[in-house]
Parts: sequence; C-alpha cells; structure tokens
Amino acid sequence: MELKMRKDVPSALTWDLSLIYQSEADLRKDMEKLDGLGEYIAEEYQGKLTSPETINACLDHLRKLYHFMSLTGSYCELAVSVDYYDTHNQELSEEVSRLSAKVLSQISFVDTEIAAQEEETLKQAVLAATDNKNYLLDVLRNKPHKLTPETERALAALSPTIQSAPYQIYNMAKLADMKFAPFTANDTEYPLGYSLFEDNYEYEKDPSIRRNAFAAFSSKLREYENVTATAYNTQVQTEKTLATLRSFDSVFDSLLFPQKVSQELYHRQIDLITKELAPHMQRYARLLKKIHKLDRMTFADLKIAIDPEYDPKVTIEESKEYIINGLSVMGDDYVEMIKEAYRDRWVDFAQNQGKSTGGFCASPYGKNSFILLSWNDRMSDVFTLAHELGHAGHFKSCNESQSIFDVDVSTYFVEAPSTINELLMAHYLLKKNPDPRFRRWVLSCMIGNTYYHNFVTHLMEAAYQREVYRIVDGGGSVNAETLSRLMKETLQKFWGSEVEICDDAALTWMRQPHYYMGLYSYTYSAGLTIATQVCRRIEEEGAPAVADWKKALAAGSTLDPVGLAKMAGIDITTDKPLLDTIAHIGKMIDEIETLTEELS
Repeated sequence: MELKMRKDVPSALTWDLSLIYQSEADLRKDMEKLDGLGEYIAEEYQGKLTSPETINACLDHLRKLYHFMSLTGSYCELAVSVDYYDTHNQELSEEVSRLSAKVLSQISFVDTEIAAQEEETLKQAVLAATDNKNYLLDVLRNKPHKLTPETERALAALSPTIQSAPYQIYNMAKLADMKFAPFTANDTEYPLGYSLFEDNYEYEKDPSIRRNAFAAFSSKLREYENVTATAYNTQVQTEKTLATLRSFDSVFDSLLFPQKVSQELYHRQIDLITKELAPHMQRYARLLKKIHKLDRMTFADLKIAIDPEYDPKVTIEESKEYIINGLSVMGDDYVEMIKEAYRDRWVDFAQNQGKSTGGFCASPYGKNSFILLSWNDRMSDVFTLAHELGHAGHFKSCNESQSIFDVDVSTYFVEAPSTINELLMAHYLLKKNPDPRFRRWVLSCMIGNTYYHNFVTHLMEAAYQREVYRIVDGGGSVNAETLSRLMKETLQKFWGSEVEICDDAALTWMRQPHYYMGLYSYTYSAGLTIATQVCRRIEEEGAPAVADWKKALAAGSTLDPVGLAKMAGIDITTDKPLLDTIAHIGKMIDEIETLTEELS
C-alpha cells in the first residue's frame, strides 16, 4: 500500500511538538533570547575570564544559552525528520542552524580563555563551582587540543557547512530525492519505499517477494552511490583534518576523545565479536535456511523470522500493556513515564512519505522525550518502542538530576539503557508463557532482533567504518567503489561460506546515518554488553541491582563509561563481560536449535 503524505496522517499517530513550543511565534521568542544571550556573553565576558568568580558567572549564563539551543534545535530537527517534503520546516531548521552557528562563534572564546588561565585560578574555579564543575574539568582535559581563539571562532561559524552539510546531503538524497518504482514478484506488483523495505519486505516470509524487493531497492540505491559516497568522504576528510589540526595522533583518538574511552575498548569490541560471535551467527543462518527450506542463504534472507506464522500482531494500544508489564521491574516512577509517553503523544508512530527511517529518541533538556518509529503491528515494534523508552527514561533521570552540562552521556554507554529494556521485555515474555513454541519465538526475537541489530548489523557497520578511517588516517580518500568493496569484504569475513554476499549486499554502507556521527556504530554492541550483564544482575539480585542501575542512569556524564558501568556493578576494563555476553548468545541459539528439533 502506498504511504500517505504527512498531512493525511491522523494526529493520534503523531508526536505533539507543542510540548516544546505552542507555536512558531514561541519558537522565535526563544530564538531572540538565544541571539541576545550570545551577544551578552560576548560583550560581558570576552577578555575578562581571569578570576574564579567571573568564570563561574559566565558559565551560569552559558548553561541558559545551551538550554535555548537545545529547545530550538530539537524542535526544528524533529519537525523536519517526519516530513522531508516540508520546505517551510527545512527553511526554519536552516535558520535556527545558522543562528546557532553565529552564537557558537560568538561564545567560542569561553573555553579558550578559561583554558589559558593559571592552574591555581582554574582549581579555585572548580572548588567554587557546583553545576559548572565537570564543565571546567572537561575544559582542562580539552586544553591540549584547543586552537587559537580566532580559529575556534571561524570553525564555530562554519559548523553548518563543515560539520552538518554531509549529513544533510545524505538525508536529502535518501529521504527526499530517492523515489522507488513498484517491483514485481509472483506476477503481482508491490509498492516500494525506504521504510516499506526496511520495515516490511526485509521480514517478508515469501522469498520471491523478499528477494525481489531487495533487488529493486538495491537498484535504486545504486543510482545514488556516487553522491552518497562523496557526502561520506567529505565527512571523514573533515574529521581527519580537524583531528590533525587539534594535534590528535589519529582520527580514532579524536573521535574517541569525547566518548572518554580508549582505543583498546573500541578495537576489542569489534575484534572479539567478529571472531567469537561469527560461528554462532553462522549457525543461526544455517538454521534459518533449514527451517525455511531455502535453496540458498542470501543476505536478503537474514532477517526473516524463525517462525513467521507465530509472530503475533500487536496494536499500538495492546503494546502499552506489554511494555508496562515488561518494564514494571524498573519501578512505579518508570511505569508512570511510560503511561505519560502514550497519553501525551511523545511517540510518532505514523508511516508517511518523507519520514526518517528507523527509530530514535530525542530528549531536549527540560522537556519530555520524543520517539520516532514506524508502527507495523509487529511484536518487533514493541521491542523497538521499549528500546526508545529506555533512552527516554535515561535522559529523564539525567535531566532531573544533572545540569545541562552533565547530560551529554558518552555514546559508549548511551545504548545500554535502551537495549536493557529489550532484554527485560524478553525475560517478561519468557516467564509469562512456558509453551515451547512461544519460548522459541521469544528467544528468536532476542537473537534475530535485539542481538542481531546491535551485535551484527551495527557491528558490521563498525568493522567497515574502521577500515574507512584507516584509509583516511593514512592520507587516502574513499569513493563508491572502495566503500562497496570494504562492506562486501566485511560481510564475507563475518558470514563465511554460510551466506551469499552479492554486490547488492555491498551497498549496505549507503543505508545508515550512523557514519555521520563519528564512531557511533560500535557503541550499540558496547551498550548491549553492559545491558546483558546488568539484566543478569537484575534477574539474580532483584531490587538492589535495579537501584544500582537507576543510580547509573541518573549520573549523566559525571562519570566516564567505565565509572558508569562500575556503578551498575559491571567491570568493562576486562574481556569478561563481552565474552560472557557472546557465550550467552550462543546458549540461546543452542536452545533455539533444540526447541526446533522438538517442534519438528
């Protein structure tokens, strides 16, 4: 069925952005305040950040400025994300982006001037600070990588083009320009679109429909491979240039620096999963091939369900009961947040043309969260919503407990609060029904959705991305041919001879926006590793483990990922949590195989 235009979607299926601003006029009032505050900080403090008192007074105003920037930027970005055909919202978003760049340029002196002060002055400023303490410590940490004030000001002013343009070009090509013609399978014509393919046809049980959809989808992608590759190469070349300018040894060090993790943690995540998980997932691929009696196992077949006839349909209203019951272990306050999310329209469930694919959660400071997904009446949608509500619960705790300076949590940790919700949902379902077929279905959901998404899909992206950055770090560049080759080699290495990796599969590098977000893809598996171990603690210890976890959620960025995991009772400085998680995945596949034999 052809997707509706945004204007034709029932409002009940959409999020309510009036929870941020009632009208565009209200947005523009805050834009004026943001503009004025930027000018005030520049006039009042530039050249004067020489005492602990003045430094903290300036940072008090800076927190307010960041708050306005969070609200105005989020409002516009969210409006655009659900309808890339709406030119007014695009123009408004660009206007806010230009304003933010201007303001960031005006205040770029703040960090540079603070870092230039005597160490004793900075120590006194830290001692006198409350909400500004960690910000000041980060300024000191960033000091070796700061450029001259004039250069920092110029880079801030150019941020819409230097840092944002490649991602904007990628999204416009993908979500606005890319129009899909229908495809044919079994003498029947089917409509095709980005979300129709990724949310429906990838899971289609009929191999003719599924494979023909993949071929048609890939054919359209290939028409845009050069512009997409150029946008991505621009992104990585910019990151390499900035890393060099800021005196980092490599682009890896530069991109991991804000995450506050070492290259050791980064490489371990990719290397161990590629080596240790691959045999388990190859076994899972063989099982899918056997169950579905496939002539061969192709990349297009990897997301089909173990038991598609058993995949229950779930309405939006029915999902509420599942999620509330599944996540009730998190406490009454958490359940109340879930109810509020449904009641007050935090979630955009709609399927419409021009809407972003996948799912995400945005949490502007001081407001509720906003969750984007496309509802397809599948249990997998319930898991997706539980995942995004994990982000909402995390940032609700952060926003209520920390200043705006302390809510930018490291991406290494940020997927743990979301993926643990998927695991808690699965454990709830396993306890609810002992039927072997139901148990196999739940376990296969965990393998085929939660772990596949985070430990395979995003891990393959991370392994491919690492090879791209290695080329760039060595002074090279990438094009469409190179990117397809790297992706194909990455997939072939993981799946071995069990799965056919064709040239269409190689175009997978064109499908994800994560490459425009630094070293983000690998953090999905990092977060799920933490989540798996914390979930095990909750299952074994109950309330004390939940209490530790909620403390970690509220800590925000006051601790690095190692510290946050430690607060939750997990030591990620060793291989053990990751190896235990991979072993856990293997045991679940063992049980799925056993249950399949029993049910056959």
